[in-house]
Parts: sequence; structure tokens; C-alpha cells
Amino acid sequence: VQLVESGGGSVQPGGSLRLSCAASGRIFVIRNMGWYRQAPGKQRELVASVTSAGSTNYVDSVKGRFTISRDNAKNTVYLQMNSLLREDTAVYYCNADITTASFVRTNYWGQGTQVTVSS
Repeated sequence: VQLVESGGGSVQPGGSLRLSCAASGRIFVIRNMGWYRQAPGKQRELVASVTSAGSTNYVDSVKGRFTISRDNAKNTVYLQMNSLLREDTAVYYCNADITTASFVRTNYWGQGTQVTVSS
């Protein structure tokens, strides 16, 4: 099983980016999926998460600007980021709670994608 992220890059303040993360492999079920971020010199923090039923949770600093969603048929989670601020600059990591076809449950991480907000 692996998580592959895409969609990071550089954008000016106020701009938008959309991150995607696709899970592949011998997957039995995916429970929660989420996005974390880590800025230089800071701890990794949970940005947003979504359950398999579609319930979402956001850190206060991104509420009203970011939207997390998922496509269960594609085993993919998205993060739409609008009104980006310089303080959103970080490496963003996808995370998923996956039970494999061998019925082993593990927390998987993507490789990380850089988001830079700068003028």
C-alpha cells in the first residue's frame, strides 16, 4: 500500500491550490483520511481530516479557507486550499488509516508535497 500526493507548488498570497492523495495497493478498507503539514522548525500538525462517511474536521487556522473531500471509489482524498496565507507555507502530508487485504491495519503516510505561499 502506498499514498501518492500531487498538487503542491508555489502561489502568491490569496491564491489557491488543490492537493490530491491517492491510495493504492491491496486495500480492504480506508477509515479516516487527512492532511497534516509541517513548517520549518515547527511540529507536524493536523490540518484537516475526513471520515469514510464524509464527516470533516479542521484546525481553526484554516476553517473557511480549506476544504477536505474524498472519493471513496478512487481511494483519493483532496484538499482545496483557498485564500492562502504566507503562514500556510509547509510540507503537506497525506495520512490514511488503512486495513489491507491481509487484514492488517496501519497508519500510512504520503511522501509530502511542498506548498509555498510567497509574493
